[in-house]
Amino acid sequence: KVASAHRELFVKPASPRGMRIIEKKSNAQSKSAKPSSQPLENVEEWQDYKEEKAKYEEDSSWNPVDPDKKEEEFRNYSSNPRFERMGLWEALELLDTFVDDSDPDTNLSQMMHALQTAEAIRKKYPGKEYDWYHLTGLIHDMGKFLSCVYGEEQWCCVGDTFPVGCQFSDKIEFPDFFKLNPDSKDKNLSSKFGVYKKNCGLKNVLMSFGHDEYMYQVCVQNKSKLPISALYMIRYHSFYPWHKEGQYMHLCDKVDIENLKWVQDFNQFDLYSKASEIPNLKEVKEYYKGLVKKYFPEKVKW
Repeated sequence: KVASAHRELFVKPASPRGMRIIEKKSNAQSKSAKPSSQPLENVEEWQDYKEEKAKYEEDSSWNPVDPDKKEEEFRNYSSNPRFERMGLWEALELLDTFVDDSDPDTNLSQMMHALQTAEAIRKKYPGKEYDWYHLTGLIHDMGKFLSCVYGEEQWCCVGDTFPVGCQFSDKIEFPDFFKLNPDSKDKNLSSKFGVYKKNCGLKNVLMSFGHDEYMYQVCVQNKSKLPISALYMIRYHSFYPWHKEGQYMHLCDKVDIENLKWVQDFNQFDLYSKASEIPNLKEVKEYYKGLVKKYFPEKVKW
């Protein structure tokens, strides 16, 4: 169940706005008819959609996940040749038009937030031996490429992340809403360890999908030269129940514990670098382009 729910995030959309979402039906349509795969046109339709969807769910024969869906029908992020191969700096410039609506600390574009984070790290850790850390600050949120370029709705690629397949922590944002999640009523999936084993390591834990995991995969699959500490910062910086609240430690292995301190150190720059002072792009551009060249291939597969 968990795996299939996670995989649904990669569904091929019926429109460029985002994921495949079940469409609401008018009162004139038959209850027995299955919903189509077209997305809602606007957020005002959401309440009507939920009411209509509930009627269909009363019918035990209706399944929101198409069991006959083929693998090629799922979202393929490399299907667009324009973005299949693109330099990392070029991709960062594309994000200059994107503002994360879930971020309460800033209304700046992602480029400016990236530079603020990187420069704050560089100020505290100015040594050349930390240049990987400077670059990590610059690219940590680049997974939001999903929304800016591929059209994914912000709710499915920004915000905090958490494990699925085990008990939901009450330290996750808005935990009361988990009572609406069927997994919370499943004896196995709502237990402390769920489908996992003690100290299995976060690498073996399935997380709610978002920009963290996407950018981590971009780094790994493009064989970046970033150290493991940088990869932890990128992959888990939105996992606040872990690095801020100390939750899910029973799933961590020694490598997770060793790198937790780096994720926690990074968090101070991610949250509190969002000051009114904006870095001068012209003055720092060449420095960061040099780091991109050092740690990444010329063209990156997105």
